Amino acid sequence: MIAKLRAALFLILFYSATVFMIFMAFPLLLGKQSAMWRQANRWARLHSFLARYIIGIRSEWHGILPTEKLAKDAVYLIVAKHESMFETLELVRFLGHPAIILKRELVDLPLFGRLLQAHGAIPVDRTGSAVALRRMLRAAGDAQKQGRSLLLFPEGTRVAHGEMPPLRSGFFGLYKMLKLPVIPIALDSGLLWKTGLNKKSGIVHFQVGEVIPAGLPRKEAEARVHKAINQLNDPFEKEQNS
Repeated sequence: MIAKLRAALFLILFYSATVFMIFMAFPLLLGKQSAMWRQANRWARLHSFLARYIIGIRSEWHGILPTEKLAKDAVYLIVAKHESMFETLELVRFLGHPAIILKRELVDLPLFGRLLQAHGAIPVDRTGSAVALRRMLRAAGDAQKQGRSLLLFPEGTRVAHGEMPPLRSGFFGLYKMLKLPVIPIALDSGLLWKTGLNKKSGIVHFQVGEVIPAGLPRKEAEARVHKAINQLNDPFEKEQNS
């Protein structure tokens, strides 16, 4: 019961603050894009603060942190497991200002979608048309020219902890066209952070894998990414990395 009350308080505070921060962000549309990056980072830090001190959830990173791995002049395709909303904002907090590749429905939202566009989010059209793919690749290329790494959830959607679906074809399309090395990130947020009030205290683990070089054949690239992002879902892999 106490856990649900804490989760309810978190949701009230976080979404109230989110509405305020959205309206505070609109004047930033008139300035440089970096101002929007800083606002997004403030939002992510607020989310982390409330999650930690109200619900009791915090992050623990293993392996070389992305901020250490991401050299000033290096750009990567960062791929991560997706089990909850929690890691969406934690990754923004730790990675700085990656260009996030996400479903078009979010970019089409009123108000919030406009801010996502200003931040540089890259929408994915699930119709899979050639025109939509070219548009996505063009936007990804523009982000790459800005020196921004790209963040992708290659399984395409949020999944429950323990599920390991195959990667969507869009991953290899980006990997092949952009010729970027890949940083895979595994996580286990789904054990603690569930929908609604079903949240409990504890540690969300993030496992940063070895860099996967660009230019690998499709089967090898997909196999290596799939294995790396599921290290904390596969009991054998989790034991090996504990």
